[in-house]
Amino acid sequence: MFKGLKPIVYNGREVWPLVEGGKGVAATNHASAGAWAAAGGIGTVSAVNADSYDPDGKIIPQVYEALTRRARHEELVEYAIEGAVQQVERAYEIADGKGAININVLWEMGGAQRILHGVLERTRGKVAGVTCGAGMPYKLSEITASYGVSYLPIVSSGRAFRALWKRAYSKAAEWLAAVVYEDPWLAGGHNGLSNAEDPLKPQDPYPRVKELRDVMREGGISDDVPIVMAGGVWYLRDWNDWIDNPELGTIAFQFGTRPLLTRESPIPQGWKDALTQIEPGDVLLHKFSPTGFYSSAVRNPFLRSLEARSERQIAFSTQEAGDHVFQLDVGVKGKNFWVTRNDLLRARGWFGEGYTDALKTPDNTLVFVSPTEKGMIRKDQADCMGCLSQCSFSSWADTETNSTGRLADPRSFCIQKTLQDIAHGGDIDQNLMFAGHAAYNFKKDPFYSNGFVPSVGQLVDRILTGD
Repeated sequence: MFKGLKPIVYNGREVWPLVEGGKGVAATNHASAGAWAAAGGIGTVSAVNADSYDPDGKIIPQVYEALTRRARHEELVEYAIEGAVQQVERAYEIADGKGAININVLWEMGGAQRILHGVLERTRGKVAGVTCGAGMPYKLSEITASYGVSYLPIVSSGRAFRALWKRAYSKAAEWLAAVVYEDPWLAGGHNGLSNAEDPLKPQDPYPRVKELRDVMREGGISDDVPIVMAGGVWYLRDWNDWIDNPELGTIAFQFGTRPLLTRESPIPQGWKDALTQIEPGDVLLHKFSPTGFYSSAVRNPFLRSLEARSERQIAFSTQEAGDHVFQLDVGVKGKNFWVTRNDLLRARGWFGEGYTDALKTPDNTLVFVSPTEKGMIRKDQADCMGCLSQCSFSSWADTETNSTGRLADPRSFCIQKTLQDIAHGGDIDQNLMFAGHAAYNFKKDPFYSNGFVPSVGQLVDRILTGD
């Protein structure tokens, strides 16, 4: 029998310990966040390239007119601040004094600190807290505390939180509202798998969260500061042993995937329809993201094309030595590529399938693409506006040189382009479609039978029953 949840005190008022996950580019906005807060929970506005609106309420397209990447980056930062401010103001109005409104930022997004300062300066009194992951956000506590706003770091291990606490967070302990534990094998979007962890061998979250609580206790953090369980959360009845468990302290729950299929969810209808057809195993944990992090998304034709592109890859040498005894002519002026006999045969086979163009990768390999693919890759790289602090696909970096110093990687993709496109009605088969690994429940959960799509309020009520 489900034991039920008790409210917690957050930002000075009682709220349900239910957090809306802040999902990337335009997948969580004022409508969903405001409704979640109005239902008594903690709504989360995504402050990642958020939409702005004209006086008639229509979305203003983010058009980049500057000729240089640095100048386009400045346009991006302006769009990001203005969009997030508008989203917060609208969400705050919808919430009407109930629940709480958080914002979510990615530490590895381009201009993250400038954007965070810009948004918090213009939304004083309206943002309760900032959730932040995708990297090690050491300066998060310093920035949010300067505006009297709480912070909720997103981590995937006790070890990561210990590093953040010792280096920075202990100096602003009073503003730590919660710690989000994001399961790196189950959560949608970007995941915090370390190099020591096997993406194919998921670990039980309980001992990992218990270790996180132990680290928090070492730092003198009260058990009343919640750990927010994120990733793989669907039915709260499955987490009964976690609730009121003295080993774990206060536990709250974050829902990222379930709020996608609500009336207030801003994602297009095609995306919503696709969620209802997902089967177990259809969400893939992969490493094609230009961030360098693992991430989880629906294994649609877009993702399968990236898998196939990487499979059309061979190692090369620039000198005739060792086993590299066959020269491969791929039309690169002044370059000789020496490959093994087997790789030469493989490459010539790809030519027959239309993959006639080879692109160098940072790992001394050649990846084979069609002329159309090559043109698209080169254009996307040239159009870069620095949406990430470091991007493997375009080699952009938030440095004086604006470059990582590494060759751009054609095995990846422009994440800004694809996330903006799918969020605003683009082809769901030809864009990255994020979802958590529990998304298959949409198809089997009786709550969604006969095509039922709940309001956010109905969803929160349902979650509170344990189902």
